[in-house]
Amino acid sequence: MKTNQTFTMIKPDAVSNGYTGAILNKISEAGFRIAALRMTQLTQADAEAFYAVHNERPFFGELVSFMTSGPIVAAVLEKENAVTDFRTLIGSTNPSEAAEGTIRKLYATSMGENAVHGSDSDENAALEIAFHFSERDRF
Repeated sequence: MKTNQTFTMIKPDAVSNGYTGAILNKISEAGFRIAALRMTQLTQADAEAFYAVHNERPFFGELVSFMTSGPIVAAVLEKENAVTDFRTLIGSTNPSEAAEGTIRKLYATSMGENAVHGSDSDENAALEIAFHFSERDRF
């Protein structure tokens, strides 16, 4: 059976607050298979490239600074309907508006420090996965 893939990053705030294990556990409990996993730290160039779609937005510099402030955990997740199901699991960008039990409701502190990134489309998932992982990195 072919499964869909999505991409996630556990952001520097959640890593530094010690939430990596709890977030990965919630992801597994929600039925996702982790096909690739890596802890790394984004360089400024990497963060600028990854978030290039936002480079004209007023928050771009702050976003790049935040995303390079500490380690992140990047992962490829597999599940039928992966992108949509993961977006539901992580909840609203604003944790005060996120549904109870979602990752952002549980572990995010603000819209800027919202614990996790999740791909917003199948097309972006493929691009984001390729940005962080080669084919040989995935199982």
